[in-house]
Amino acid sequence: MNAEPSDIAAIESLLAFWADAGVDVCFEDAAVDRTIVIAPALKAVAKATESVTPVVNLTDQTSEARRLANAATTMEELAAAAAAFKGCELVGMGARQCVFGRGDPRAPVLIVGEAPGADEDAAGQPFVGKAGKLLDRMLDAAGLTGKVFITNTVFWRPPGNRTPTPQEQAVCAPFVERAFYLMKPKAVLLLGAASTKSVLKTEDGIMRTRGQWKEWRLAEGDVSAPAMPTLHPAFLLRQPQAKRQVWADLLELAAKLDEQPSS
Repeated sequence: MNAEPSDIAAIESLLAFWADAGVDVCFEDAAVDRTIVIAPALKAVAKATESVTPVVNLTDQTSEARRLANAATTMEELAAAAAAFKGCELVGMGARQCVFGRGDPRAPVLIVGEAPGADEDAAGQPFVGKAGKLLDRMLDAAGLTGKVFITNTVFWRPPGNRTPTPQEQAVCAPFVERAFYLMKPKAVLLLGAASTKSVLKTEDGIMRTRGQWKEWRLAEGDVSAPAMPTLHPAFLLRQPQAKRQVWADLLELAAKLDEQPSS
């Protein structure tokens, strides 16, 4: 059956829309199911890193991290303390340097991502690769440029860009919490499932928590702020159609700032 000219035009228009949105996989010679994670690849990463994974005492290392973090009275001192800390397993697993944060430490918004990638490991700053550039563009469009400080749940690149483990996040958590304490932000934006679970101490998935205001309150000290989980910008590079969800979250965040009185 031959397609009608109107059908062909509609298909061409749709393909052009996808191409502009960054969806180019549909133009490959053969279909590829990108929802499948190849098990051998995961096994290869695990095998390559298991021999360089040190055995650490989580309680001792977390206590040391908290001691160093609590001694910092400025974000600059906190960044130096994090760089001096050697208790996270990721320090000895191939990362070039500590990647602590970027932005204005007096900003009203604290953004917490998951972990540095290759670009961040090379530059020494979080969110400077493709995902970071996308994040910056979206923040700018929402009127949030210059109003954020960005960090991660861990400060060293995990091997193979894998998701940081809960143990790795727990060891670094005192530094993240101290950043929260020093900034006392008006709102917090959590990027991705790993960040949301670590900060909010929840097992709920990102699709369940995304777009909902939660409260982040420190166990010590009278510091709390509304926290908004949203999708990680790296996910948006793979699923551009989800950008509208994150855009709605950013607008909600901007509105939340406008509701609160200036300090």
